[in-house]
Amino acid sequence: MSKPYFSFKKFTIYHDRCAMKVGTDGVLIGAWANINNAQQILDIGTGSGLIALMAAQRSQAIITGIEINKEAATQAQENVDRSPWKERIKIINADLKEFKIETRFNAIISNPPYFTNSLECHNNERNTARHDTKLSFRELMQYTAKLLHPEGEFSIIIPSSEVHNILGLAIENKLYPSRKTWVQTTPTASSKRCMLAFRFTPSERVEEKTLILELSPLVYSKEYKSLTHDFYLKM
Repeated sequence: MSKPYFSFKKFTIYHDRCAMKVGTDGVLIGAWANINNAQQILDIGTGSGLIALMAAQRSQAIITGIEINKEAATQAQENVDRSPWKERIKIINADLKEFKIETRFNAIISNPPYFTNSLECHNNERNTARHDTKLSFRELMQYTAKLLHPEGEFSIIIPSSEVHNILGLAIENKLYPSRKTWVQTTPTASSKRCMLAFRFTPSERVEEKTLILELSPLVYSKEYKSLTHDFYLKM
């Protein structure tokens, strides 16, 4: 049986009551998102609270994590309460589509549901966490545009196959890409994930990079180690 928790350098995540466990995608976007000088940060679909806690470690901002699943939201709050940053993080159990708040966030981060066309499993909670039946990409972009500060940045990690779709939906909501990082597990593997950052002001040049995770089995790239060094115990 796998452990019910995952230990990082400065906090521990219990995720046994969450449909989606701690994984590479969440750690990547939590470390990659630009939160420099952010005063208010929103984590959409916080799950166990991983990205919210990473944002707290990286900043002095006030952080809000929104999670539709009640049990996951409860466990996220417990993880926050055990952390050094419990005074700066608020977990809200709510549907993004019903989320009413006057705040406009300097940074919004999401590791969203994304298996748009894949077969759903029999676990309803896992389906909600990993499929877009509760929150489509179109709705995610629409609500993000309403919540993002005019000078803020939205960061997201998605399957590489969805990049073209997301770029189109972003432009519909007057959001424009500023950074793009393709994620490859090995140098010869095709990219399975892409991290994208959006702003309301079009960029003259989109910063585009490729991040390789492993050069060979358990031999991590310098870039991956640099990105995640402050979090993973063995990086």
